[in-house]
Amino acid sequence: MTAGPEGPALRLTAQWVAGAMGGVLVAGDPWSEFDGVSIDTRTLAAGDLFIAIRGERFDGTAFAGTAIEKGAAGVVVPRGSAAAARPVDEGRVVIEVEDTIRALQALGHTIRRESGTKVVAITGSAGKTTTKEVAAEFLAARYRVVRNRGNFNNHIGLPLSLVELRQRPEIAVVELGMNHPGEISTLVHVAEPDVRVWTNVGEAHLGFFASVDAIADAKAEIFEGASSATTLVANADEDRIVARLGRFRGRVVTFGIERAADVSASEVVDRGIDGTSARITTGRGSVELNTPLIGRGNLANVLAATAVAEEFDIPLATVAALAATLRPAAHRGDVVRLTSGITVIDDSYNANPTAMRRALEVLARTEAGRRRIAVLGEMLELGERGSELHAVVGRAAAAADVNVLLTVGGSGAAAMAAAAIASGMPRNAVRHFESSVDAADAAAAMVTAGDVVLVKGSRGVRTDVVVDRLKAERG
Repeated sequence: MTAGPEGPALRLTAQWVAGAMGGVLVAGDPWSEFDGVSIDTRTLAAGDLFIAIRGERFDGTAFAGTAIEKGAAGVVVPRGSAAAARPVDEGRVVIEVEDTIRALQALGHTIRRESGTKVVAITGSAGKTTTKEVAAEFLAARYRVVRNRGNFNNHIGLPLSLVELRQRPEIAVVELGMNHPGEISTLVHVAEPDVRVWTNVGEAHLGFFASVDAIADAKAEIFEGASSATTLVANADEDRIVARLGRFRGRVVTFGIERAADVSASEVVDRGIDGTSARITTGRGSVELNTPLIGRGNLANVLAATAVAEEFDIPLATVAALAATLRPAAHRGDVVRLTSGITVIDDSYNANPTAMRRALEVLARTEAGRRRIAVLGEMLELGERGSELHAVVGRAAAAADVNVLLTVGGSGAAAMAAAAIASGMPRNAVRHFESSVDAADAAAAMVTAGDVVLVKGSRGVRTDVVVDRLKAERG
């Protein structure tokens, strides 16, 4: 696949932006130019265009005046709200639109089209960010690449990321997040990806869906709007993904570890906290690949990124060389070796049952003689099956020969602890805490040199507090 063309940066003039948004320029010079786009006056820079986003708990229109006072070159407000942006007699631009969120999405979509940039979009229940980061690293060996920042992957964050395509990079790698049906559909229509990646299907956000199959159907919205020129990179090891591939109108490239695939891994060696190695085979040959990223879940992410790289003619030898230098995104499987001899697996960014089990598998492969400690936070948004799914993780902790288990949170975390004890863990080796602060106190007091500590939980439980405490006191 050929990357996008080069060319001068797109100029965000008031007239052009208003047209892209379907808005009306009600004040200011049509040829005024914006340096960037912001939705937050706390981070707004002088010269930005401020878009007054309306949410369930806030109305950005109330901050339009503040944005102008802080140097915004213009504001976008709902129709009939121009007065909120006064004073406009200083030459500042005011654009009125029917819906500011839709206006932002329309702007991102228009810039995406005008830029000529090729877009790679990634969805899945786990591994989106890692796959995005790895794919971007591989592609950057040959192309000018941008990626969406952090978790800018929703109906507001994605179009903000697409605005950056005004600089006309050759490739953009973005992730698409969701927790309700229809959300991926919206994001796909905004981004119009040339290459689409579906990493996996898991129980994440099950509280908002009737079943895991319903989650798979929502993820399959990534197929929408595809043409014969569109490529889908799909996980051949996932039954729910394979069962839906017939709906895709474009070309399918598969990756897998357990099953035959276009990009496959064999001779896999799991080295626990020291990473993974495997022989990677594609239609263009094979190569021995070693990566410090831990676990088979991350190996699958690397395979997906390899498939993307091959779509843009990155040589396998280059992929293998770069894979050896990869580092995890913050709090996503980062192995932190403290000066006290304690090793922390910081996977505290988020959690779902599938990702929890994968993390415990890594802990289970820790070298003999080291004590295994797991600090596991409650997994949120699991709905009626929450207790059952937490119990599955508790049993997995026992099966992984965890020596000490600390669970954090509400009833789900308590169910995890109870299931671990019922599965054979000694009662005095399992403790439950309602807060991460209390769990951090206990962890800091008990760890000793040689211990390996896995820390993982949903973001709302803040298990990162445990990591920070261990770094501060034992680092």
